[in-house]
Amino acid sequence: MDVRTLRSRRKAAFWGKIIPYFPYVVQSGVAVLTFILFIAFAAWYTSFLKHIPPELPIRWIMLILLAPLTVYASFRTYLQPADLTFLLPQEYRMKPYFVPGYRSGVIYKLIGLFILLIAVWPLYVRSSPDPKPLWLMVLVLIVLKIISAYGGWQELRMSSARARSGYRVLRWCLVILMLAAWIWQSPLRSTLFTILVGINYVLSLRLAVKHQVPWETLIATEKSQASRVMLLLGWFVDVPAEGQKVYPRRWLSSFGNTVPWGQEAAFRYLLIKTFVRSELLGIIVRLTLLSMVLVWWTGNSLWGPIIYLFFLFAAGMQLSTLRQYHRDSPAASFYPLPEGAHIEAALRLMFRIQTGLAVIMWLPMLILGYTEPMMLLFSLAAGIIMVVLLRSRFARSWKAEEED
Repeated sequence: MDVRTLRSRRKAAFWGKIIPYFPYVVQSGVAVLTFILFIAFAAWYTSFLKHIPPELPIRWIMLILLAPLTVYASFRTYLQPADLTFLLPQEYRMKPYFVPGYRSGVIYKLIGLFILLIAVWPLYVRSSPDPKPLWLMVLVLIVLKIISAYGGWQELRMSSARARSGYRVLRWCLVILMLAAWIWQSPLRSTLFTILVGINYVLSLRLAVKHQVPWETLIATEKSQASRVMLLLGWFVDVPAEGQKVYPRRWLSSFGNTVPWGQEAAFRYLLIKTFVRSELLGIIVRLTLLSMVLVWWTGNSLWGPIIYLFFLFAAGMQLSTLRQYHRDSPAASFYPLPEGAHIEAALRLMFRIQTGLAVIMWLPMLILGYTEPMMLLFSLAAGIIMVVLLRSRFARSWKAEEED
């Protein structure tokens, strides 16, 4: 079979499993709430453009917003573990298989990057003392994205995990520096800096020892990316559990050790240990940090509590995927575990984590010292109430589904 045809069939099979869940996403309250918040943000952004603060650090804002999407690189290969046996003899013919994945990995991310650039451009033009032309920034982002994507693909091919990590840090630092040069410096200086740094970075990639096709790395990466899609769909509907990447995080290994041994706490111990090593913890940390920055940035306006509640709700929806962990574990069939213990453990862990997040995300409002103490207290009370309501809602729906 032609490798291009094989990739097309695998891609169609994967999205054929995903697309039937889309109606549930559209019908869910999360989608409606997101749409309403998008309209509210558009209204606030329009008003903000009419009253821009004179000392707005627009260059830093541009760098913070554009850098992550410019540097981030990922590729869908749809490889499977069995390919180590059946496709390995075809290794020398695999280039046509990977080219579409590399191309789409660049194009789709550029689309999102351009949408973000267009959204922030009115603010940039009105605030920057020497704004660059739009066409020039678009060209710069295309070049930097291609450099970052090329570096990201070469990192996947590297035989050493330490080399991959080191080059990943180098890529992030260099691409952010090149983007910062275009935001702060003149086009001539920025062009010379980009050419010099870009050529040296590409040449440095040749020094690392690389595989022709990094089969195990690509299979593990594909498995992790597929699990992220299923994790997102898990907010809205029950989906089959997919294997997720496990992070060692030895500094968190002590969490869960205080859980008492017994039938009632078996799933609680297992979920805690899984949570601290899962990708979900990283998602929650990033959501928390982003919410704290945005709450701090909005100052004493009404948008602070709104952003706080939105991110607390988003964190709760993410934490609801705890139910998927070990839900179908074969251990439940031969160990004497109480009925419904898994749901109770997931609800308890979700409630505790989200309650802690309700306080942590609220801290920027406390530090800023809102001029209206009632608004400060109301925000925290609303956050706690949201946590309780989410727990009650998931408790009813999960138990009803188990009974069915």
